[in-house]
Amino acid sequence: MNTLEWNEAALAKYLATHPTLRDEISALSPKEQQQQVQWAFEDEAESQGIETWELALELIAESPEQLQSMRLEAHRQVAEALGMDWEEYCGFNDIQP
Repeated sequence: MNTLEWNEAALAKYLATHPTLRDEISALSPKEQQQQVQWAFEDEAESQGIETWELALELIAESPEQLQSMRLEAHRQVAEALGMDWEEYCGFNDIQP
């Protein structure tokens, strides 16, 4: 799974666990519904003091071990996008690979 797939799965799970939100947005267009769910999801992450990608992983991980593995993979993707050496990135971000 890549980050886009993680996010889509997390948003679907988030909406499934928030029936009030689902009811409130039911009259909106699909695009507006998607936008409202994304905003609510971002607000939830902010209220927990974490990044949205972290909340996404917490929602879709099936075990603590899988969550840790997914977090490392997300960080690897960031390091690669930044063109940083993995060990340097880990040291800079206090990550235990």
